[in-house]
Amino acid sequence: MDMADELAAPVTIDVDAYVSEAYARAERDKLWRRVWQQVGRVEDLPKVGSYLTYDILDDSVLVVRTGPDALAAHHNVCMHRGRRLVDAPEGAKLACGHRKSFVCGYHGWTYDQDGACVHIPERADWQGALTPENTHLAAVNVDTWGGWVWVNMDPACEPLRAYLEPAATMLDPFRLQDMRCKWRKWLHFECNWKVAMEAFNETYHVATTHPQFNKFGNFRGWAMAHGKHSNIGYDAPKDLAETKSKIRLGTGADPRVSTAEMQAYTLEETNATTTKTLVEAARRLVDELPDDAPASQVLEHWLTSARRDDAARGVVWPTIDPDHLAKSGTAWQIFPNFQIGQGLTTALCYSARPYGYDPNRCIFEASCYELYPQGAEPQTEWVYAPPDDPSWKSVLPQDFSNMAAVQQGMKSLGFPGPRPNPYMERSTANLHRSLAEYMGTGAPREISSRQERVFER
Repeated sequence: MDMADELAAPVTIDVDAYVSEAYARAERDKLWRRVWQQVGRVEDLPKVGSYLTYDILDDSVLVVRTGPDALAAHHNVCMHRGRRLVDAPEGAKLACGHRKSFVCGYHGWTYDQDGACVHIPERADWQGALTPENTHLAAVNVDTWGGWVWVNMDPACEPLRAYLEPAATMLDPFRLQDMRCKWRKWLHFECNWKVAMEAFNETYHVATTHPQFNKFGNFRGWAMAHGKHSNIGYDAPKDLAETKSKIRLGTGADPRVSTAEMQAYTLEETNATTTKTLVEAARRLVDELPDDAPASQVLEHWLTSARRDDAARGVVWPTIDPDHLAKSGTAWQIFPNFQIGQGLTTALCYSARPYGYDPNRCIFEASCYELYPQGAEPQTEWVYAPPDDPSWKSVLPQDFSNMAAVQQGMKSLGFPGPRPNPYMERSTANLHRSLAEYMGTGAPREISSRQERVFER
């Protein structure tokens, strides 16, 4: 967990990773076909025969529940003439549903849930050349962690758990697999997928992009690299440095009032990262604590009260060691394109992937999870919501407003490349260090003290 590594020094990043079509095309073979990718939730596949698809560039993966505790994944392509077996409805993010078998709409070749070809019209015409082996759907590695389904198209890939470490061990205590989706939305952005992910993997932007939060305290934060992955968190105020709390307390003149205002605003304007229970407990602070209550007492009383309220309605908070809680931070960036903003009872997650080979476009997804009483879990579906959709409230659109502008600026003759903050934006530098290991190019390099000549681009 030592923050001192080679990325502690100021570095710059080449813009090719964001704007080069050749780089975007190379990502297909060098990156996306070699990494574990999160493709859905386990609860999206509730019974045998439930399926979903995941598309990335030229590839489509079909994931099917084949047993109560078994999943199978295959390339979503018929072994006869290459037609996709399952098409996503026009305008939908994915195809999902339930089938006993998968029939190719071109010539009727039929596959069972395990990918075996069980029917070929006029099979005798092939004179015995077709076998169970050469007609079986091409397999894709599939596994689960944290309540999510993950796939990897590389037959020689490392196991999912090994790939996810140390993030998996750090996040296991948060019981992400027990959370259920409160809402999930997706859209297209006019930016590279890395620009979209980097809009959320640091705290440096909060004071400027979200100035309304400045009245609640200083949101300076750190970022640490952990192999391929990274995590971020906020520097604790001096009077709360020993509490190791995961939840931020408002640090205005009266922390009771500031906390209540911040929690209420956050719920109203993001519908994420906090809960009604936490908001209501915060609103009672003024009545339940004296005016001169120190911040540490306010924090302890608030969380204890909220934990008790949740327990009364059937939501049991996870028990996490304070040191572990402090080290976990506020969000983990799972290489290459998934962020988990973990909380004690909530999680706000983002992912982005290419939208075709245009480096200036991507598919972006955001989803909010929460612990619910048993039997009270909501049923949600993916909803397409453009950036100006009112359902995004007001905070996330502030982040969205930067994305296309950053992408356009990357192409400027006068821009030498991003220079991430070595302390607060180390996750961005680490993303590109990890990318370079797969791509063979684009590793962050130390910033020169001289003005870089960029007008030869």
